[in-house]
Amino acid sequence: MTNDPNGLDRLAPRERPDGQPLMHQSWGKLLFMHWRIAAAELRPLIPAELEIDTFDGSAWIAVVPFTMWDTRALPPYVPAVPGLSTMHELNVRTYVYRDGVPGVWFFSLDCNSRAAVFGARTFFHLPYYNADIELQQEGDNIDYTLLRSERPAAEFQCRWTIGEALPLSEPGSLEFFLTERYCLYSQHAGNLYRGRIHHQAWPLQKATVSSVDSTMIEAQDLNTPVDDPLLHYAEELTVDIWALRKV
Repeated sequence: MTNDPNGLDRLAPRERPDGQPLMHQSWGKLLFMHWRIAAAELRPLIPAELEIDTFDGSAWIAVVPFTMWDTRALPPYVPAVPGLSTMHELNVRTYVYRDGVPGVWFFSLDCNSRAAVFGARTFFHLPYYNADIELQQEGDNIDYTLLRSERPAAEFQCRWTIGEALPLSEPGSLEFFLTERYCLYSQHAGNLYRGRIHHQAWPLQKATVSSVDSTMIEAQDLNTPVDDPLLHYAEELTVDIWALRKV
């Protein structure tokens, strides 16, 4: 991809990684809520080895509630485990890069499966929290509520309406920058790690929020931006996930 402001190749990470993925999941009922934020506010919360990724000179922070199902280990003949294959999650994230590879940095991830929280903390070194989460849908309206059961306290309530389908995001667009991310970064015991995922391009739709009450960003000692968020919705996407590798 040419003319990227940070000189990054944003298309290469979309290629399927070599080797056997560790896990398969389906993600859906997903709402991207993005706000512009000054990179200087995020800098103290991100390892020095990572650069903050920006678009038009601005960093971004996101709150992303969604549901996961069909969670199973790979190879694909391993079946889903009843009671562990479906769960709700919400993450607070921003965008970073290292050695020219763009990815996601998670400030927090809340989930209503204690087994998933334990596994993600242990094997992916991610800041997962246990939470009570419910999602209810009536027609095109979704109600999503979250109450974290650990410290720091955090909660989220949102009602949104699903809108019409959008064209696939084009490289160089803001939508591509925000949603087409195929790596995550994490840190443990002074080491930086990168994990790869693979999926088709996000099938984005419009969305409108009728009510929201959230302290997810404030739980990071950050102020929620005052502007309205940029919204995108996705109904369903299948994802393969690879094990972490030390950077």
